[in-house]
Amino acid sequence: MRRTLLIAGLAVREALRCKIALAGALLGTAFLVIFGSGFYFINLELRENPPMSLFFAEQQINFVVMFGLYAVNFLAVAMAVLISVDSLSGEITSGTMQALAARPLRRFEIVLGKWLGLSLMAGLYLLLLGGGVLLIVGWISGYHLPDPWQGLLLIYLECLLVMTVSLACSSALSTLAAGAVVFGLYGLALLGGWVEQFGSLVGNPTAMDIGIFTSLILPSEALWKYAAYLMSSPVLRALGGMSPFLSSVVPSPLMLGYALVYLLLVFTLALTIFQRRDL
Repeated sequence: MRRTLLIAGLAVREALRCKIALAGALLGTAFLVIFGSGFYFINLELRENPPMSLFFAEQQINFVVMFGLYAVNFLAVAMAVLISVDSLSGEITSGTMQALAARPLRRFEIVLGKWLGLSLMAGLYLLLLGGGVLLIVGWISGYHLPDPWQGLLLIYLECLLVMTVSLACSSALSTLAAGAVVFGLYGLALLGGWVEQFGSLVGNPTAMDIGIFTSLILPSEALWKYAAYLMSSPVLRALGGMSPFLSSVVPSPLMLGYALVYLLLVFTLALTIFQRRDL
């Protein structure tokens, strides 16, 4: 376990050395500044020209915050891919992995160590963005989302899922090819989620089935929909497909179990490929 933690620390230092984490932190801070400024003036407008009741004001605030968290979800997933897509393939290409694997280290320890280190970085980045949005909203307006931390945990699981797929691709492909595959799968899942949502809105079962099938290929969008459902107000939940963040068909808790099994299988695949790959 000690050697695994050593590899985790090396993975974190490598990401810091490549300045990916620094760039992400700077851009994340800029995002929070822009979101906070925009939310401040939106909240000020609601106070100066309040709607019919406090109830409607809270629905508008919830809607704005969900837009911010939708951006957080995308940025966190993108960062998870960027820090992991080069973690194995880049070191194999540069020859660093040959020196590392020549030491008394099992390849399982290398893959698990990198996964742990990258998971820590992805979690900290999500905490910076998601926690920052929640703190800004609470400080400016005093409004608190329903089940915010459960929602952030689901987004974190989504990041881990996509990051593990990225790690598996990095163990078999070049960095550029791995990035193309991962972002392609994520885009496919995103498109499938919108197809399912529009299908539920117009009542087309075929479109809904296409979206559900796509979520089985990569359940990232289904995890976001589940997180968005937990964090949305009861009114937005009731609107279902009328909200850009929700579908009238709420993802089942079984999808959470499927995502966990999916993550485990993809990690096993990454380990198997890396163990058999000629370094």
